[in-house]
Amino acid sequence: MIVERNVPLQPLNSFGIAARAAVLVRVRGEADVRAVRADAELGAQPTFVLGGGSNIVLTGDVKPVVLKVEVPGRRVVRDTARHVIVEAGAGENWHDFVTWTLDQGLPGLENLALIPGTVGASPVQNIGAYGVELQDRFHELDAIDLLTGEVFTLGAAQCGFGYRDSVFKHAAAAPGDLGLAGRALILRVRFALPKDWQPVLGYLDIERRMQEEGVAHPSARQLYDWIVAIRRAKLPDPAVIGNAGSFFKNPTVTPEQCQDIIGRDPKVVHYPMPDGSVKLAAGWLIDACGWKGKSVGNAAVYEKQALVLVNRGGAAHPATGGEVMTLAKAIQTSVYERFGIRLEPEPVVV
Repeated sequence: MIVERNVPLQPLNSFGIAARAAVLVRVRGEADVRAVRADAELGAQPTFVLGGGSNIVLTGDVKPVVLKVEVPGRRVVRDTARHVIVEAGAGENWHDFVTWTLDQGLPGLENLALIPGTVGASPVQNIGAYGVELQDRFHELDAIDLLTGEVFTLGAAQCGFGYRDSVFKHAAAAPGDLGLAGRALILRVRFALPKDWQPVLGYLDIERRMQEEGVAHPSARQLYDWIVAIRRAKLPDPAVIGNAGSFFKNPTVTPEQCQDIIGRDPKVVHYPMPDGSVKLAAGWLIDACGWKGKSVGNAAVYEKQALVLVNRGGAAHPATGGEVMTLAKAIQTSVYERFGIRLEPEPVVV
């Protein structure tokens, strides 16, 4: 068990917000978690699980013991009739893992390329992009109970996946509830990659690439390359400009609500969903309210994509968590006043 004290968290969160952890423990396996529980000092304190730091906003120093997840490992587990099961440690970089699966000749995750963060964070957020969500490729995961030290396995149904949601984002409301926020640390995740692979193509950016390159049936590697290029053109690199990726969830509305908005704003970007609801592009709503490029202190709305908030102060004069949340709340108010829609933030506010 590696224990560090008074640790700067600025390099450990993609927004680049300056904050410190009183105590940070680097977790490379379940033994480290059990060692924390058994420690006379650390075992009595609350804990905070930190993955890649790509989906959090720090509003101050972190007082709970920070468990920095660094569990390594990638492997092909087994074949089933329809899938190849692969596994990765929770501390593995997500994009590197996606690249590795393709290098093994195992397609299925290419639409999720270049999403920041770690493998362990992917089921927490039920990450998704370009028509694929993590739950579409999920098999099961191993996690450790932070209160008992017991390792347990969850399948998809037990994870309670929803749009950018899972059981790991909710605390138990009553005894017996499976809410696992603050209760579990994910150790390993397994994915079921289809043997009968078919490309998922139903997005305008991908269709444009197909037309530009004259490719009607792209391979998984071509699709991966296109999505990496598209994301790099639209989204800022956290290593260059601090950010937490998409800051707000795309809201869903009824068809009637959508028609009402179209009547006032015919250009609103919207996508019909299988359940009959309609998903609206949050970035378009924010842009329509005139927020692109505007700022509060050193927190700003990215000029190329209104869905992304960025740190304009860099490492020397970083945006504060307070500035980020003040900007976010102003955007929420503006969108609600114009469209009657409440935007929900994606990052965890600490």
